[in-house]
Amino acid sequence: MKVPLLDLQSQYAAIRDEVRAALDRVCDSQHFILGPEVSAFEEGGPSHCDVRLAIGKSSGTDALLAALMAAGIGPGDEVITTSYSFFATAGTIVRLGAKPVFVDIEPATFNLDPTMLAQRITPRTKAIMPVHLFGRCCNMDAIVTLADAHGIAVIEDAAQAIGAVDEQGRVAGTIGAAGCLSFFPSKNLGAFGDAGMVLTNDANLAERLRILRVHGSKPKYYHGLVGGNFRLDALQAAVLRVKLKYLAAWTKARQENADRYRALLREYQVNAVTAPEHRPGHIYNQFVIRCQHRDALQRSLLDHGIGTEVYYPVPLHMQACFSDLGYRETDLPEAEAAARETLALPIYPELTADAQRYVIERLAEFYAQ
Repeated sequence: MKVPLLDLQSQYAAIRDEVRAALDRVCDSQHFILGPEVSAFEEGGPSHCDVRLAIGKSSGTDALLAALMAAGIGPGDEVITTSYSFFATAGTIVRLGAKPVFVDIEPATFNLDPTMLAQRITPRTKAIMPVHLFGRCCNMDAIVTLADAHGIAVIEDAAQAIGAVDEQGRVAGTIGAAGCLSFFPSKNLGAFGDAGMVLTNDANLAERLRILRVHGSKPKYYHGLVGGNFRLDALQAAVLRVKLKYLAAWTKARQENADRYRALLREYQVNAVTAPEHRPGHIYNQFVIRCQHRDALQRSLLDHGIGTEVYYPVPLHMQACFSDLGYRETDLPEAEAAARETLALPIYPELTADAQRYVIERLAEFYAQ
């Protein structure tokens, strides 16, 4: 049996006619930059995410960059964030001349440990950027309470967490000053290329984000700000408008698959593997296990036709490009342990129960050797 990490072809087959009709609509209009398709998608985003305003961006990375710019982050500033995330989380901070200040993670959630924040705040701290990693919400109460007490902005990296809900019923990306989404093709809501969005309830911040995405101009050719080319393409917006209708069903299928994995791991008594704990609001952009002999297990699963991925093999504080920040190995032990021990299994909505059983059978065989 072949079980890929992700099967976008199966997803596309089910909605092909709708997507092609949407693409034809844009081609017939010949309106490819911003315009009615983007506006319509921006209007649909808030209704799904329980937020007032949504501003389309060219990618999830550009959403983070623009949100930091809109918050006034610049040279000499510090932004506290997690070390266990995709590179864009820290890369966007550095691109603005600011300094990422890394904190360790909670071992059970892989999210930023809020108990580590207070000791990292300095007079230069201008923002905290929590990451709702793998589709599970951070402990936002603790983060926002501390940030408010110090007058610090909270910018949520919700690139992997569209529609995720925390224990208080709040949607990821809507709790801080701004929340950033990615629609990279592998995401739960994926475009046909790069695309992103910033969510906010602040009308002034939203207007600043709109201006920044067109090189800081308003009106056209008059620049009060230095922005960038952060515009969402109309073709991507049209695809995402089709897919948005299916997102709730796809999320439910991912959650059911996660529950099935947990049940199968218990059935096969695979004690060398720790699965993510059940949380109703977790949307499982990835299903990441913690396991013994990770690299050997990954090779074995590949030999049996099972796709996996390591998110992430090197924590951010140990990346070579950040060596000048002065971090050393063992400084953030939980992030470093996660980098050694975690492995993502297939979790896409179209994954069958038989395929999941095959995956867990191969896991059980590996650890029975």
